[in-house]
Order: sequence, then structure tokens, then C-alpha cells
Amino acid sequence: MSELMFDSLPILLRGLGITLLLSVAAMVGSTLLGLLAAVLRTSRLPFGRQLALLYTELFRGTPVLITLMFIYFGVAYFGYEINLFAAGILGLSIYQGAYISEVFRAGIDAVPKGQWEVSWILGLSKWQTFMHVVLPQTRGIVLPPLVGQYLSLIKDTSIVSMIGMSELMHQGQAIVDRIGQPAVIYSLVSLLYFVVCFPLSRWVQHHQARSPLL
Repeated sequence: MSELMFDSLPILLRGLGITLLLSVAAMVGSTLLGLLAAVLRTSRLPFGRQLALLYTELFRGTPVLITLMFIYFGVAYFGYEINLFAAGILGLSIYQGAYISEVFRAGIDAVPKGQWEVSWILGLSKWQTFMHVVLPQTRGIVLPPLVGQYLSLIKDTSIVSMIGMSELMHQGQAIVDRIGQPAVIYSLVSLLYFVVCFPLSRWVQHHQARSPLL
């Protein structure tokens, strides 16, 4: 068993590297999409609010696998090509962005309305008020739940194996298909996910314990 684990570890570590690259890229994409949707949800533009609401409700109400399948196979249906890595980033960004938008929206709503009014009295525009007054305060409020959502994103990368991307879960499945021993291989895969996620999980718990109102 130890020899099997030793021989499998390099392959799984290569898959883990792809998982981490995919996770970081999707974190950036989902954060930008989530922030944009949250800004639209809290704006005074009726069309923008409805569009952001439709986005969040649609993707929060459907499985992430459906989103990935639609992007990867749907793009090909319309005559375009997209590689697996780009499809994974786009699918996870769109899906997780719907959840992250609610995190940002809650943070924006938590900033007292008086902050807006004082900023306008001081002559700041709405954009300046948001960027220099509201957003800095929102950052401290949303950071713990945002990192918690990133944890969910890292674990969701395992689903990208369903479209054939050779990340950690896919590599583990390939080893099992070739030599068997699913209990050993999947235990090792789980351990690698744990090594990545546990420090982030502890960080979230630590900050939530220090700031229970968050």
C-alpha cells in the first residue's frame, strides 16, 4: 500500500497543481463578477437590478455541473472552440460569482446609509463614495465569508473532472481505473484537498470567532 501511495503521489501532485491554478483563476473571475452583480443589485438602475437578480437566482438555483456542461459543450454547439481550462475557469467563475455577489451585497448593505449622505455633502460623487468610503468598509465585513466561499470553490473544482480536465480528482480517477485500490487513492486525494482547505477553514473560524457579528 505504501508503495502504491508513493508511486501515485507525483501524478496526484500534478493534478493538484492544476487544481490550484484553476482555483486561483476562478477566484479572481468570480470575485469580479460577484462585485459587479452586487453593485448592480444595490444601484438605482431598475434594469441593472433585475439583470443582477436574474443572474444570482439562476446560477444559485442550478448545479455547477450544469453550468460547466453548458459552457463546454454549448460553445462547441454554436461552432466555437474552448479548451478545458478556460471552460473550467469560466464555469466556476460564473457559478461562484452568483454566491459571492450575495456576500458583497450584504457587506454593502451593512455600511450605514449615513456614510453615503456625508460623502455627498462633502462633494464626493457616487462613484468616489463607493470606491473610497463604502468599499473599504465592505472589505472588512465580507472577507471571512468570502474566504469561506473560496473554500467551496476549491472543492467544486473536483466537478470539472466530469468534462475531462486533468485536475486532482480526474487524476485520482485515472489511477483507480488503471490499477484499482479506490480506497487508498481516494483517501490520498481527500488528504490533498484537506491540506489545501484546512488552513483557510481555520482562518475563517478564527476571524469569525474574533468578530462574531460578521
